[in-house]
Amino acid sequence: MLLSIFIFIAVCYLVLIITLIYGWNQIPEFKTEHFELKTGFSIIVPFRNEAENLPDLLNSFSKLKYPASNFEILLINDASKDDSVKICSEFKSQYPNLKVSVLDNALLFGSPKKDALKRGIENGNYRYIVTTDADCIVPEFWLQTFNDFILKTDADMVCAPVCFRTSEEKKLFQKFEELDFMSLQATTVGAFGMEQPFMCNGANLCYKKEAFLAAEGFSGNDKIASGDDVFLLQKFQKKGLKVKFLKSEKAIVETKPQQTLPQLISQRVRWAAKAPAYKSTFSKFAGISVLLMNVSLVIAAFLVLFEHLPEQPVLVIFLLKFNADFILIFLAAKFFKKELLMRNYFWCSIVYPFFSGFVAVKSLFSGFDWKGRRFRS
Repeated sequence: MLLSIFIFIAVCYLVLIITLIYGWNQIPEFKTEHFELKTGFSIIVPFRNEAENLPDLLNSFSKLKYPASNFEILLINDASKDDSVKICSEFKSQYPNLKVSVLDNALLFGSPKKDALKRGIENGNYRYIVTTDADCIVPEFWLQTFNDFILKTDADMVCAPVCFRTSEEKKLFQKFEELDFMSLQATTVGAFGMEQPFMCNGANLCYKKEAFLAAEGFSGNDKIASGDDVFLLQKFQKKGLKVKFLKSEKAIVETKPQQTLPQLISQRVRWAAKAPAYKSTFSKFAGISVLLMNVSLVIAAFLVLFEHLPEQPVLVIFLLKFNADFILIFLAAKFFKKELLMRNYFWCSIVYPFFSGFVAVKSLFSGFDWKGRRFRS
């Protein structure tokens, strides 16, 4: 009986991964077509105690290959206690040709980040909103690529790729984190390819301001600490708005890994805490399949150890999962030019079921720390 349940879960999981692999291949890589650079962008960056990271982000803004008259930068201070505001003000003075605003956040609900984004959107002067995070670096053709993609597709929302910086020496847990993050990017693109998107990343997200207002913004989920990206995606879909994924190496935003293992666990608990609010059937199927597959592998390993399950079928199922996951993640690694990361795949594939199971349980009974604040959901 146990083995039959295990096999059923594995079949559902393999169907999911094969579907995502197919979906990934359905989205071609977008090549910039050098359209007229006429789309206006309001870049919004919430920040809280980011003095260490802001110089890199702001420096990347100064290198954008886009007419300064067609974009603005809105930096939203969320009660920073370090030199973040000073760094932003100095950047504004150093580049008078750029339209830079430094605003204070207005805390209204239970999500400071959504409040900060709302503050930026209210003060934005251009048709399209672009969001990123303070610990990121944007590529020089970032806005140009968004411009070309928007002019070609007239998308109401454009979700774009994110990866970790390659220049930093990473600890073992950070290599695990990067491979896990790569799997999330692969899943994101694969779901878009199946026209069943349910994930995106606010570190690289663009949408029409008018569409944001038509979808009533963050209302309805403004008390959930995170999810400013995925819940907005869901609302756009519910409104029948056009949502697209921009699969282009010129649009890749780079971010930093977590600096400690407890920070990584807290981040993943935060992400897992919003999963129950996913609404689409496909997203629920994906979430349940992944959770059950990983939990059942852990349980099966112990049952084999104590001779309550035969070893061979469990090993076969693990190998099928191992190879299916490898194909999906390798597609993303190849796109991001991070094939060497796959050297860590074997040990990560063994650790992951235990890690994901622990995070899932912790998200049910524990809150999380985020930017020096404690949240319950």
